Amino acid sequence: MEIATFLVLLTLGVIAFVLLIVGRFISLWFQAFVSGTHISLFNIIGMSMRKIPPRMIVSSMINLNKAGIKDINASDLETHYLAGGRISDVVRSVIAADKANIKLDWRRATAIDLAGRDVFDAVRTSVNPKVIDCPSNPHQMISAVAQNGIELLVRVRVTVRTNIAQLVGGATEETIIARVGEGIVNAIGSAETHYDVLKNPQSVSELVLSKGLDAQTAFEILSIDIADIHVGKNVGALLQSEQALADMKVAQARAEGRKAMAVALEQEYKAKVVEAESKIPLAIASAFERGQLGIMDYNRLKNIQADTEMRLALATDEETI
Repeated sequence: MEIATFLVLLTLGVIAFVLLIVGRFISLWFQAFVSGTHISLFNIIGMSMRKIPPRMIVSSMINLNKAGIKDINASDLETHYLAGGRISDVVRSVIAADKANIKLDWRRATAIDLAGRDVFDAVRTSVNPKVIDCPSNPHQMISAVAQNGIELLVRVRVTVRTNIAQLVGGATEETIIARVGEGIVNAIGSAETHYDVLKNPQSVSELVLSKGLDAQTAFEILSIDIADIHVGKNVGALLQSEQALADMKVAQARAEGRKAMAVALEQEYKAKVVEAESKIPLAIASAFERGQLGIMDYNRLKNIQADTEMRLALATDEETI
């Protein structure tokens, strides 16, 4: 009798334990059942055994079913979860894309999510385009110089929407900002004067937009608008001034070189004069020996030299006075 009672209690305990374990899964199964989503109880129990949160999978399947998306099953959700994906974000994205009539299948959505991109934000941006400031730093402006040398400082607002087809592997916002900045510099640089840009800034935007700057990026550029424009420095005049200063320094250097050459040539001539004067006594002695110069001629020469020296001395004294 005691053994039978023990077996009955044991059986009741096992049944209670099983009901306790399975009970929490029955509520999920019943929730899915009443919502018209077909997920078996054993599948829900298997999710728990595979360390997959059943409540998240069931809730996602119910949301998909209520949104009218029938081609995604629980196995797809489990696979993406095991791959490290964000189930809730992807499900919301697929539903939002379907309601907005945007082509986004489950495979592409999971690929975008696993690539580290915010797939729900991408869908939202596809529906509601966003504005990118260029440059991104509000304290900076794009500097460009027109052909007349006048600098223009520009800020641009770029309206973009997500290109879901190129979201995986496509370039990010930084590339859009860099390309738009380069396009603005080229467009202003091709203008003859800065007045042309100030008079019609939309022409710069249209020229930049026509260059297809969104190629191989994750965005599609809808418009490029000049938000702010200021006149900067006269870069052409500054460059001309610097060039004139450089030319002046070159001319001064050349003049100094010519002056140095003239001084050197003068010293060379002086040396030749000194050398010639040193040969005069020898020439006089040779003339005496050959009888070509007499004593009277020599005395006359000495008198002339003395008279010349006296005149030079008097001239020097007068200049000093």
